[in-house]
Amino acid sequence: MTKALLLATTILVAAPFTAAAQAPAVDAAQQGVLVFEPAFFADSSPNTALDMIARLPGFGLDTGDTDTRGFAGAAGNVLIDGNRPSSKSDSLDGILRRISAASVERIELIRGGAPGIDMQGRSVIANVVLKRTVQIQTVLEAKTYVYPDGYLGPVLQASWSRREGENQLEASLSATTDRTDDTGDGYRRRYDAAGVAIQTAELDRWDRFRNVRGTAAWQGLAGGGRFRVNGVLGWNQAENSIDTLIRTGAGRDERVENEGDEVEAELGLNWARALGERTEIELTGLQRYEVDTDESRSVSGLNRVAFGGEGTAGETIGRIVLRLRQSDRWAFEGGGEAAYNFLDSATTYAENGVPVPLPSASVKVEELRGEVFGQTTWRPGPQLTVEAALRVEVSEISQSGDSDLSETFVYPKPRLQVTWNPIADHQFRFRVEREVGQLDFGDFVASADVDLNQVEGGNPELEPGKVWTYEAVYERRFWGEGALTVTLRRHQLEDIIDVIPLIGGFEAVGNIGDGWSNQQQVVLTLPMDRLGLSNARLSGRVSFDQSRVTDPLTGEERRIGGRLPFGCGVEFNQDLRGGRWSWGFEHGCNVDDPIQYRVREVRYFEDEPFVTVYGQWKPRPDLTVRLDVGNATDREQRRERFVYSGPRNSAPLSFREERGTTMSPWLFIQIRKTL
Repeated sequence: MTKALLLATTILVAAPFTAAAQAPAVDAAQQGVLVFEPAFFADSSPNTALDMIARLPGFGLDTGDTDTRGFAGAAGNVLIDGNRPSSKSDSLDGILRRISAASVERIELIRGGAPGIDMQGRSVIANVVLKRTVQIQTVLEAKTYVYPDGYLGPVLQASWSRREGENQLEASLSATTDRTDDTGDGYRRRYDAAGVAIQTAELDRWDRFRNVRGTAAWQGLAGGGRFRVNGVLGWNQAENSIDTLIRTGAGRDERVENEGDEVEAELGLNWARALGERTEIELTGLQRYEVDTDESRSVSGLNRVAFGGEGTAGETIGRIVLRLRQSDRWAFEGGGEAAYNFLDSATTYAENGVPVPLPSASVKVEELRGEVFGQTTWRPGPQLTVEAALRVEVSEISQSGDSDLSETFVYPKPRLQVTWNPIADHQFRFRVEREVGQLDFGDFVASADVDLNQVEGGNPELEPGKVWTYEAVYERRFWGEGALTVTLRRHQLEDIIDVIPLIGGFEAVGNIGDGWSNQQQVVLTLPMDRLGLSNARLSGRVSFDQSRVTDPLTGEERRIGGRLPFGCGVEFNQDLRGGRWSWGFEHGCNVDDPIQYRVREVRYFEDEPFVTVYGQWKPRPDLTVRLDVGNATDREQRRERFVYSGPRNSAPLSFREERGTTMSPWLFIQIRKTL
């Protein structure tokens, strides 16, 4: 597959471009902006804005990182009417799913920046422009997963919306009960240091999850500008168990149980208005709150282990942005953001009813963070765009409870991006940027993986990881719907976060030093009309990652843990009879999965490739029936552990463990009715 994709890359770079009837329009003043009118999507008869985004050639939806603290770093790569949704808990794909395709005026694919558009720190974004006329829609969706053992996992969703220009009102409700790939059979085999089998066991895995979620939003004119209020309320529950049944060798049968509950709420406010013909101000406020409980138990003969945790977390954000579009060539943006975050968590651990003290078992972590930023976009001509930005972040993280500590961090984060369109349908993008990660509050608190008999202490001395990124991208548009993107990226990493030893025999997440990584990626979207398949598209992706860091235990260079050295995927879909019928498949062909380096063990992971096939039927414009067949190859997940009797740099190998689990195939039936 890799050789075929690289050969296609060579041919398409050199091939002349021939216009196609469905080619997107190019903004005459800005060659980096492609405009996709509804006619471009007509052959697929999309239901929602999400369906339309999925059809954009050379674009992949990124919903953002809702776990990132603050508002700026959590953004996805899609705007709606030029604005970012003022919510973190309400997912971007969920918002797009509630916008009907009939409400979309056009979609703009902005590559490299455009004056007056907040690129959210990204090189490419899509902007969904809505119609100004009245659009009213009620949608009911009934879905269910069907498994070979007869289990059903139903999903019920309902949404209502009314849109008329700036005036919008919408609400949605969903409920789910289902299981995941963690249900199924498996095996576990252990070998001594000489490779002799010492134990075999069967695994019986079971899990269930349930959730209920409601969203609501209102938007209208207030105070001379556009005002929006949105809210989210959700409840999640998950439970799972693993029974390990010893078949040969020493050891006792074991049962591990895990349970967790979570309640989350969010309220978001956004107000924007023009201060002049070329000036705009935008204010955003966000409040989030979350309560969760977790319990884990392990029983093996007379041995009993119990771990419990309770926590509350919250986030308060205030943000102001001032935008000035001085001319079609120059645009400026500046502002600031302040955020307060906290996590108040208490954990307990006991063996055979006897409490065991843990490092940082009861801790309240608080962060007060501020950021000021400025950005300018210069477009000297249609072929060139230069975007320069500087963000300065100041944060104070304090801990109280078992550990009392306060640290202050100040990090400048410059960014420079140049976009060049030398000729039509060819674009080069160059980016240099310093990025600073965020510390996971959960790493300050003790945790446990009862299934692996592993306890992890909290680390109050963590520092965020930093990286200088150097990136070059070449993009080639062809055949109307075709797109080829080649990306080269270099990361210079500082204070890499991994696992370190602690006093007392525990281990924790910590900083292990500096390192680097090189990444290469080729993404191809190939329209198949010229190859004899009308309204069909074939997409392929191949990526490589090389990395190095010094191991904190052995002092030797190794790959950075958790990174995927090779990845690939193929996707095909075809629309028939004007979108009344559609079908396709997706094949993930990753063959080399990440490695985790612990203090007393090394873990290797491997997933067999997955295959998903779907078919869709639209008997009427207001009714859609879809059937997905997932995990059609009945794939297996494998994990190999090398466990040492002490730190792996000095202790001998205790045993090697192989574990495999089979994930059952499933059917996913969806019925969507628009009223």
